[in-house]
Formats: sequence, C-alpha cells, structure tokens
Amino acid sequence: MKKWKVVVTDWEYADLRFEENVLLRHDSIKLVSAQCKTEEDVIEACRDADALINQYAPIGRKVIEALEKCKVITRYGVGVNTIDLDAATEKGICVANVPDYCMDEVADHALALLLSWTRKITLANHHVKNGKWDFKVTQPIYRLRGRTIGLVGFGKIPQMLAEKVKPLGLKVLAYDPYFPKHLAEEKGVALVELDELCAQSDFISVHAPLMEATRGMIGEQQFARMKKDAIIINTSRGPVIHEKALVDALTKGQIAGAALDVVEEEPIPKDHPLLSMDNVILTPHAAWYSEEAAAEMRSKAAMGVVDVLIAGEYPKYLVNQKVKERVELKPSRPEQRYQSL
Repeated sequence: MKKWKVVVTDWEYADLRFEENVLLRHDSIKLVSAQCKTEEDVIEACRDADALINQYAPIGRKVIEALEKCKVITRYGVGVNTIDLDAATEKGICVANVPDYCMDEVADHALALLLSWTRKITLANHHVKNGKWDFKVTQPIYRLRGRTIGLVGFGKIPQMLAEKVKPLGLKVLAYDPYFPKHLAEEKGVALVELDELCAQSDFISVHAPLMEATRGMIGEQQFARMKKDAIIINTSRGPVIHEKALVDALTKGQIAGAALDVVEEEPIPKDHPLLSMDNVILTPHAAWYSEEAAAEMRSKAAMGVVDVLIAGEYPKYLVNQKVKERVELKPSRPEQRYQSL
C-alpha cells in the first residue's frame, strides 16, 4: 500500500491530536511532525512529502521548487502569507486555508475591544489595582448609542460584527470595493468610500486581509480625516495600518485611541511606543482563539490534505484557484467528510 507522507512543518500546540484524528484514520497516511524555522529546515523535512500543514515556517519559492512530489499545502488559519502562492500554482500544488473557523470569536473580540476602550475598562482596572478609586480617571466617556462604527472590509467577520453592534444603537458604515452596494443595504449597512468612512466614524474597525493593495491602507491621510475622539480597532493584520502614522496620530491627538490585537511586528518590541500609551489597548493576536475554534482550525487544516490525497478532490478551501489550470482533480464535494469533524 502506498503511504502518503504528510509533514506538519511547525506547530505550537501541546500535541497533534486533532490532526491525528483526521489523518491517521487512513492507513495510507504517515504523519510526520517538525519544528521548522527556516526555509532550509522546511526543505530538509519536506523534500519528499506529499502534503504539508503549515503554521509559521516560511514556504517561499526556494522551498516550493525543492518539493519533489507535494500535492497540497494547507495552512492553519486564514492568512497564507507564509506561502508563495505563485510558485505553488506554477508547480501544480494546491494551497488551502481555513477561512471560517473563528468568525464569531474575532467579531466578539473586536466588540470587546470597542466596549473596553469606550468604557475605559482597562484604564479603570489599572488605576483601581494601583490604589486609586476615582471614576474621574476615566473621563471623558461618551454614550455609545447613536454613534457610528465604520468597518474597513465587509467580509463574513465584519458582517457578524455589524449584527452584534446594531442592538447597541450604533449606525454601521462599511468600506469594501468588492462588496455589492445593494447587498450591504439589505443588511442595513451603508457602503461608503474609505475617506468618508474615516471622516464620519466614531469607531473604525479594521477587517481587511493583508495583501499588497491593503498594506498601510490606513495611514497618515486617513488619520488626518478622522475625528479627534475616534478610536481605531484592528483584529485583522497589523501591517494594514501604517504603524508610524498611527503612533504619530495618537501622539498629536489626531485620534483618541486604539485597540489592537495585531501589530506590524509580533511579538511587539519591548521598547515600542504603543506600550507606554494609556489610550491604547493591546492583546496578543488572540482574537481568533477559543477552544472550539482551535479544534476546528486544526481539524479542517488536516481535512484539506484528505480532500486531495484520499478523495482526489480540490480542497474545500482552495486558495490558489488558478492551480486548476495545471492540475486536474475532482470537483470538491466535502460535505460528508467535514460533518464528521
């Protein structure tokens, strides 16, 4: 019997029980775990692999070209910035992600950051624990109802956030050049240009994916248009916001504050100016996390391998659609397999 070699390039979990539960029910799969840090590490561990499951290890063109028989690379989570998609497509390798495992969690986290900053929860907690019992340290606080939140990007997560904030009395704007205006209106959301969103919003929540077109898209020009009492929230990717422009806007008082789950460099450097600002809330790229979301992400990443190697289908969450021009697999019919997760 042919054995498919599946390598987990790197992982930060206590074990691989969810991956094993999906993959090792198939006798034809051999699972190998590694902790690759560099491209050379990946090449050494994966040169003869049939499939890769990736977390942070770099899989650039050099790695792709060294892979001798790889058919699919899946990545934990939504982003695939660790993988050279063009090189994978040229080599006929399917790349898959898990785009739907933590939608509620991220929307909830964005809402929690908004409420925590607006009600000055983090600031008040710090002062109380340091012996100061005085509500005036939180001034000013403004009523939430009647204010406006602007969503940068209007995919599934910001759509969920929109539904969560409407009962709080917030008006919702969104900027997304790819989303149909009439569909946004059906959801009770006004689709506007980015400049208008920045000028009108009291809260700006960033949900755009990181790509060249979105890198630094919230920068000096956008901060200059924002209200002085506006706050910006980011649960997408750090580089979508131009960080130096953000620091300057906070320092100059162009905006009131920020609540960030992601930053340009993670972990954030110990001397970063954001760490010393009382009007900034920081969490450690944790918006995605719940026990249920982690289990779903890991299981679905493994199932993307099964889609290709065992079922002979394109993976359910195929990212590089153009690979279909280079490799012929069966259409994706994953319903029964994914119901078992």
